[in-house]
Amino acid sequence: MTDRRKFIKHSAIATAAVGVAPGLLNACASPAEQVNVALIGCRSMGFSNLQSFLREENNVACVALCDVDSNVLEKRAADVEKMTGKRPLTYADFRDVLDNKDVHAVIIGAPDHWHAIMMMMALDAGKHVYVEKPMGHSIEECNAMVAAQAKHPELYCQVGMWQRSSKHWFEASEIVKSGLLGDVHLVKAWIYKGYDTPYPVMEDSVAPDYVDYDMWLGPAPKRPFNLNRFHYNFRWWWDYAGGAMTDWGVHLLDFALYAMDADMPESISPGGGIFYHKPGAIETPDIQQAIYQYPKHTMIWECGLNPGIGPYQKAHGVAFVGQKGTLVVTRSGYEILPDHSNELKGPFFEAKAQKEYGDGLNEHVQNLLSCIRKGGSLNAPVEVGAKTAIVSEMGNMAYRVGQRIHWNNASQSFNEAAATDLMTLNYNKNWQLPKV
Repeated sequence: MTDRRKFIKHSAIATAAVGVAPGLLNACASPAEQVNVALIGCRSMGFSNLQSFLREENNVACVALCDVDSNVLEKRAADVEKMTGKRPLTYADFRDVLDNKDVHAVIIGAPDHWHAIMMMMALDAGKHVYVEKPMGHSIEECNAMVAAQAKHPELYCQVGMWQRSSKHWFEASEIVKSGLLGDVHLVKAWIYKGYDTPYPVMEDSVAPDYVDYDMWLGPAPKRPFNLNRFHYNFRWWWDYAGGAMTDWGVHLLDFALYAMDADMPESISPGGGIFYHKPGAIETPDIQQAIYQYPKHTMIWECGLNPGIGPYQKAHGVAFVGQKGTLVVTRSGYEILPDHSNELKGPFFEAKAQKEYGDGLNEHVQNLLSCIRKGGSLNAPVEVGAKTAIVSEMGNMAYRVGQRIHWNNASQSFNEAAATDLMTLNYNKNWQLPKV
């Protein structure tokens, strides 16, 4: 590795969110001018994001794709050529993308353990960023990413929490804030994936010749290749992700926090385990609970890979349980369920149901493009992404420690040393967080 590609670990943990000033598009002067994007990590959600960028009304060109799997890379290059009439450049190493002066913005769709390094390096290279959720894979990473954005106020970084661009989530939150439900002391958030069969156990093997496995691992500890830890399934292994807790938690806990004006919890209690899968099939729990204690309310997270129906007959959602009624919000809309009053001899208020408005992902992308071209405010800036990723990580940390853990806001650490140890990752020696 050349000196240009060696980085010094940033060990200090940022303790406060920093605002982001309006940015300007490097090499693009007017709102009508084309924005050139590159996608890093092309297989799944990254490509869905790219498709939203390439909608005709956005005036966006895909000039480059990058993936460690050459089969995926070739397929997506052909897909883009079919969509746009022009084949993008293809790279196996994301650093070559960042060196390309024609790239104005990068979409980071790589596995979670890559998000921080790629985002920070992209900003240092002068690129705007759309980074998939969860924004970071540790508390240290999240704080470093906030600091990196503050270092580059001329650039924009949108976190892929696209529900922040979906109007009905905010409408539901404002109802909670209005007091219509009365005092809300209990908030529930959940996801039940509804998988019919558990993942099989797979033996380690040699990486296929079409995969640059060392680059896929990157900052993660060295381990033999295993198909069960590759592509989509990376989500169920601690080295690369945080299971359903961080995969869906950052979406749902985001509004559980926002509607309650909540910040960091006082304590987090764990529950759950691996019940549906055989040992070695996954590492993160397939049933998980996390109880977050706040001064005036409790927030409960639930997830399950096998059950398909959750509370209120919803596979996912957030419920705000108040004295006068309950509001349940999902990606499909929200409903308000009134409780009954003895004094009124009936419900406190009329029930209401509201379907979703528009397409959150498309609007999320348009929000970033508008900011790049004209300045303005992002719907999901790094401060939002960091807060929700950290709270989600706290649920996993309690689970991994195996006990209730307590957050000390003054010291920005946990009272339990084992939990504090999990605030940082054990990086491969060849990769470190860029210095801020």
